[in-house]
Amino acid sequence: MLSMTQVKHIRKMYFEEGKNISQISRETGHDRKTVRGYLNKEDWNKELPKVKKEAGYPKLEPFKADIDSWLMADKRARRKQRHTAKRIYDRLVEKYKDDFSCSYRTVAGYVAAKKKEIYGNKQAYLPLEHIPGEAQVDFGDADFYENGKLHSGKYINLSFPHSNKGYMQVFKGENQECLFEGLKTIFEHIGGVPTRIWFDNASTMVTKVMKGGNRSLTDDFLRFMEHYRFEAVFCNVGSANEKGNVENKVGYHRRNMLVPVPRFESISEFNKELLIRCEEDGKRKHYRKEATIEELYRDDAAALLELSKTAFDTSKYITIKTNGYGKFLLHKGLHEYSTAPKYANQYVLVKLTAFNVIVLDESYREIVCHERLYGDHKQQSMQWLPYLTQLSRRPGALKYTGIYQMLPQPVKEYMDDLSKQDKGKVLRAIAALTRKSSFEKAVETVSIALSYGATDVDSLVNLHSRLHEKALQLEPVRLPEHIPQLKRYEPKLAAYDNCLGKAGGKRC
Repeated sequence: MLSMTQVKHIRKMYFEEGKNISQISRETGHDRKTVRGYLNKEDWNKELPKVKKEAGYPKLEPFKADIDSWLMADKRARRKQRHTAKRIYDRLVEKYKDDFSCSYRTVAGYVAAKKKEIYGNKQAYLPLEHIPGEAQVDFGDADFYENGKLHSGKYINLSFPHSNKGYMQVFKGENQECLFEGLKTIFEHIGGVPTRIWFDNASTMVTKVMKGGNRSLTDDFLRFMEHYRFEAVFCNVGSANEKGNVENKVGYHRRNMLVPVPRFESISEFNKELLIRCEEDGKRKHYRKEATIEELYRDDAAALLELSKTAFDTSKYITIKTNGYGKFLLHKGLHEYSTAPKYANQYVLVKLTAFNVIVLDESYREIVCHERLYGDHKQQSMQWLPYLTQLSRRPGALKYTGIYQMLPQPVKEYMDDLSKQDKGKVLRAIAALTRKSSFEKAVETVSIALSYGATDVDSLVNLHSRLHEKALQLEPVRLPEHIPQLKRYEPKLAAYDNCLGKAGGKRC
């Protein structure tokens, strides 16, 4: 398996430099079959990692200093007198003898990646005229309310300078997953991909801006580029004006789409609405050209690249170790997420999307799903269902577990005076109520039950049904007109008193 840097290099040699497969094979040291496979590849989704990841080329660590120094010295040598991967491999074998056990394939992979870093192409010049099909991308800041909660969020903007057509999507952050998800959604909405896209130098794409303007790009962004086949162009550092169209679009979208501060229940549904509003916005006149934005956009649409038949997975996959409670930390240790008690002190596979954090087992099956947390402050997301299920199986040990201390106070109070058997029943009932609604509503039910002094399971279930389940509304029975109206019977209690008196009883 080659690195994306190596793959990018191979494809560039073929598609841009015009070299054939034999030439590429000789220059890179890779098998012709391997080269051909990467040239014909269409699906660029990232393969899911194993639970435990290792750093790239770990066996080469003791020898990388030598390799790097030889390659750097090559910059001062004639091209035909520079090291090949084979020559570097031979020198390492000669120098370290039996202490060197790395394969030629490993050396060749690292050398190709290092050469790409050292000899990367100079940045392309920005054109004076934006031709149809080219686009610019940037993020903006915006507040919004989701389910009544205020978020200091972000929104991605993609604009076409030729037509001034623009699209936007709202997110709670500005990470790689948000970037990929936003672009993917817009691509699928417009039914194609811009031929060339201008970006800034965000760390989600660029790992390093090198001397001469070269960029070292992340593997994930390279993969995204290859999947959608667009060319990426990056502005000079501190020169945001080079993508002035989208800079203006960021402000336009904020003023016209996000004022007043939007309120919605679902961010996904709101993003669908934004795409519709962006299409409506295209009906206005271009600010300079004698045509509507939509009319000019037809040229952009005609120039778009075809979408890949394979969907791109915008998620990021990481492995992480949980603590003794089955929890793990993300975002510099500020965001805490739960898994399940059985995964305490173990490595788990975590799928990160723009909106969710999904914990997977070794077979890639979902263990638990969290709404993703955003913000630079301490937060936690706790999915109680796996813990309640586990506790219900061992109610006798409840008080001796750290998990018991994590339970909300009403739940602990409710179970304090219950027998071991009843504790198990109550925990199973709370788990069932959590599945029906949410843990918060289940706890609310327990709290109200406490105030009533109701400690049995049936009372909990009935109370939850009355509080949080939609009651069936029956239509009133309407009698046919021919049925006579009966006089309402009103009992005369005095008659009962007389009967009681005659029988020798006391009057009510």
